[in-house]
Amino acid sequence: MTQARFPKLAILALLAIAILWGYNWTQMKIAVQYSSPFTFAALRTLCGGLALFGGMVILRQPFQIKELSLTFWLGVFQTAGVYGLASWALVSGGAGKTSVLVYTMPFWTVLLAGYFLGERVNRTQWIAIAIAFSGLLIILDPFQMQGSVFSGILAVLAGLSWAAGSIVAKKINAKAQVNLLALTAWQTLFGALPLIAIALLLPQQPIQWTPAFIGALLYNILPGTAIPMVLWLYVLTQLSAGMSGLGMLLTPVLGVLFAALQLGEQPQLTEWIGMSCVLGGLVLISLSNRK
Repeated sequence: MTQARFPKLAILALLAIAILWGYNWTQMKIAVQYSSPFTFAALRTLCGGLALFGGMVILRQPFQIKELSLTFWLGVFQTAGVYGLASWALVSGGAGKTSVLVYTMPFWTVLLAGYFLGERVNRTQWIAIAIAFSGLLIILDPFQMQGSVFSGILAVLAGLSWAAGSIVAKKINAKAQVNLLALTAWQTLFGALPLIAIALLLPQQPIQWTPAFIGALLYNILPGTAIPMVLWLYVLTQLSAGMSGLGMLLTPVLGVLFAALQLGEQPQLTEWIGMSCVLGGLVLISLSNRK
């Protein structure tokens, strides 16, 4: 492992992303106690998108958008679907467990890529999927039919939506060269639109503008959305997809840790076993994608 292969700044950026996004699950859990999940998701994505556009102005990046329709659907899946469903899951689900279930995204990406892009699923990936699926069953415990099952399903659907967004992103990259910062900003803004529509059309509880909610919202706008997205773009230019994926495994691990420290969430033994299976499968997926 040479310094050229693993640039120190990229490693530090990857660690910063894991910390910022890992702690964000705790802040999201706090926020949905004072707001409806869709109102909160709409606010964070709209403000986060505007912050990204502000960053583009500062960095003098072009605003041109390519593949408009695909970028819109990228926003629907990767922003509206992920943030909307994840916020909904957090209403009744724990922050730590929800973070692990949402990060099942790589498994769904492998399966969807096999169907929509014709990418072959290798033996290691099938083993990883089997391990992760067993972990999902342990975590969700569907035979007990507890209230947390619905929350878990929403979190898994958020991961599936994220994976669908990854497939759309691959299609965009295959058709045209795009400015990653512009693509991120536009898809975040497009993703805010359905969330705003849901928040306006469906009956929602009024926001309680408490210091805790304001702090959680502000965290989600900059440290939880805009800053790590910019850092992620830098990491993708410096590290391989496999190394980046392995680094991102820190996020759900830290999500569980921060939730335990601040919210007092203590997973049961079966949940620890299930989460270990999911994370173990994620390691196998990332290793199989190393270049």
